Amino acid sequence: MNPDEKGWLKNYIDYRIDLLSELTTEAARKRSHPEHSLYRLLQPTGLMYGQSIGFSGHNDEPLTNRQKQKILLAESLLASALLAGEQQKSSPADIWDAINKTLESIANFYNNIFPEVATPSKTLFGKKRSAIEVVERILEKRINRTNNFDGNFWTFFFHNSLLFLDVFIFGQWIHTNADRIVADFFRYERDELRFSVVKVIAAASHANNEVEFEEKKLLDLFLHSAELTGERRKEAIRIFEKGIEIHEITLPSDNSWILRKFFLEIAILTIWADKKVEDVEMAFLKDFTVHLGFHEDDLENSLIAIEGFVLENWEQLSYLQNNQDYRQVSEQFIKRVTRIAEKNQQRLLKEINEQPQLVALLKKSRSSELTAEEMETMRTSLIRALKSVPTFMVISLPTRFLTLPVLLKILPKSLFAEAS
Repeated sequence: MNPDEKGWLKNYIDYRIDLLSELTTEAARKRSHPEHSLYRLLQPTGLMYGQSIGFSGHNDEPLTNRQKQKILLAESLLASALLAGEQQKSSPADIWDAINKTLESIANFYNNIFPEVATPSKTLFGKKRSAIEVVERILEKRINRTNNFDGNFWTFFFHNSLLFLDVFIFGQWIHTNADRIVADFFRYERDELRFSVVKVIAAASHANNEVEFEEKKLLDLFLHSAELTGERRKEAIRIFEKGIEIHEITLPSDNSWILRKFFLEIAILTIWADKKVEDVEMAFLKDFTVHLGFHEDDLENSLIAIEGFVLENWEQLSYLQNNQDYRQVSEQFIKRVTRIAEKNQQRLLKEINEQPQLVALLKKSRSSELTAEEMETMRTSLIRALKSVPTFMVISLPTRFLTLPVLLKILPKSLFAEAS
């Protein structure tokens, strides 16, 4: 499958149909709130951070960053609609019917809200295009308006993280009856949300009362991609030069959890840009967390999510390696996850005891050495137990980073003694 060839989107949906089907099951609906499920799906891919490194592709075939972004945007839009659907889809025909309706919604959404990528439903010769053909063309145009060249983490972050706002606004769009007034409202919201991101970047950059060279570059990168009007661009530059108070950052009118999460993690990554997180910057993040209507645990969870993403994809984040020390990031991550594991010790013990093979391996490990295969089984089983903790039902764990030695550091020692 080549994402630059005609017909790629149908091939990709066929390839991912099992995943898309799973999003509509009764079990998926009961597991968590749709926004939590969408976050768990999107955050590990890096889409919220303008990245595509958490995505392996079709049969692990090599893909360019641009191709990955196109696929991730398509999958994220489809997932957003399927997770928000009200009825379970039980058959392949039902799934495809839901997907086709979603494709029509995606086409209408971009044609109304993003006129710069609008694509007619008919060719120049009057031939009708299917919804999937229209969406293919729209995705091509949309990705072409982001960053088309290979660059560092921050270049991608501030050029491409706005794609997340496409997904968020589309998630609202599908619940409306589109007309001219509704379209005008969503175009206004798109511009307001983009400007709110500018405010978040500015506030986080001024958190230590000193805008670093790296942070100045970030605004230039963002302004290039945000497509602000002339007046808004001038205002953005003024805000960045003088700073902005937290209370001046506009909150979403519907108080959406995933959008507030996006704002918070944009702030965290902006602060990361200057290589260190000072006490005054951590104080800013705590105040911003409260302003967003979150608790301190939400900040801790976002730090875990970002650190986990970075550790899982460390080798591909060469530019971040200059900003963050691997040992320091891993130690911080391990400490945070350890605290959560200790709080949920009884739940973890219950999950371990419900895995007979894991219990047997734990007993064996006390008296003899395990084989490589047994150690891998123990590792995956312990990760499965960790995933039962409510925090990790929302936050995706970095499974490659969580080697058996790391897991043995994280999990309370008493668990292994108590497992029966």
